[in-house]
Amino acid sequence: MTLTTIMPSLRRSIPDPLDVNAWPEATVATVDDVAVAGVSLCRLVELCETPCVHTAAAVIPGTHGRPSPVHQAAVVVVSVTSVARRPDGSLDVLVDACLDDLAATWRETRLIGRPSTAAVRTAQVAADPVHHRGPCATDALVALPADLSEGDLLAIPCAGTLSVRSLR
Repeated sequence: MTLTTIMPSLRRSIPDPLDVNAWPEATVATVDDVAVAGVSLCRLVELCETPCVHTAAAVIPGTHGRPSPVHQAAVVVVSVTSVARRPDGSLDVLVDACLDDLAATWRETRLIGRPSTAAVRTAQVAADPVHHRGPCATDALVALPADLSEGDLLAIPCAGTLSVRSLR
């Protein structure tokens, strides 16, 4: 458990920590964005829309961020299209991409585009059938802020390389 989990109001001044082994090389978190190898994911969305993918060298586990000379990692950014709140406080979240083919590190999924001081809730993330072609079966359980809403952006780190085509 992190300090920002215990005291969510701190997220306005310090970013949630990230697991350097789960993200591509040179990934830096801010209170409202993630930059991968110097590229802001929020800016990437402005240029490319969602879903979008940014790929960089993977990190060699246990080296405090040393890039791998042979392996790649990616970050997928998706937009939230719908949020339903259950009576127990958990969330059902639909996004604009099919996430079936991702080797995602779901526990590292994070909100970007705005800071949130809301408590974290369990969220079931699935593809919105309106925004993708064909069947899509992914239902991932992740921890996301309780104030998540339509239009919010989620960054999801993944092992390997992938293309935007595989998300649509």
